[in-house]
Amino acid sequence: MYLLGVKEGCGEGECGACTVLMNGKPVNSCLVLAVEADGTMIRTIEGESKNGKLNPLQESFKKHHATQCGFCTPGVIMSATSLLERNQNPDEEEIKEAIEGNFCRCTGYRQIIDAIAEAATLLESEVKK
Repeated sequence: MYLLGVKEGCGEGECGACTVLMNGKPVNSCLVLAVEADGTMIRTIEGESKNGKLNPLQESFKKHHATQCGFCTPGVIMSATSLLERNQNPDEEEIKEAIEGNFCRCTGYRQIIDAIAEAATLLESEVKK
């Protein structure tokens, strides 16, 4: 199986396009040596949908048109996933901080921030059920 969601943007750890979760924490995969990843749990965007259905964060990105060209989207979603797994009610500053290493040249970030905030609300309401 080929995983095509992780993108190499800069190869220097500056753009965040290659962000994956390594043991639950976002890392720039372009800076991780294979030996460092050995024995760790790596999550990529491919594992975020279930049975062909987008998760609430991905649906929110779609609804808010936060994907634009889509090149940065997998990395941004993985950074946001990490945030929402440790903080189910982030404020706007916490969202901005969580995605500060992910550069997007298309959206201007407003749509991305709105999508993450809405997903947090959806996820929080699911937890309360």
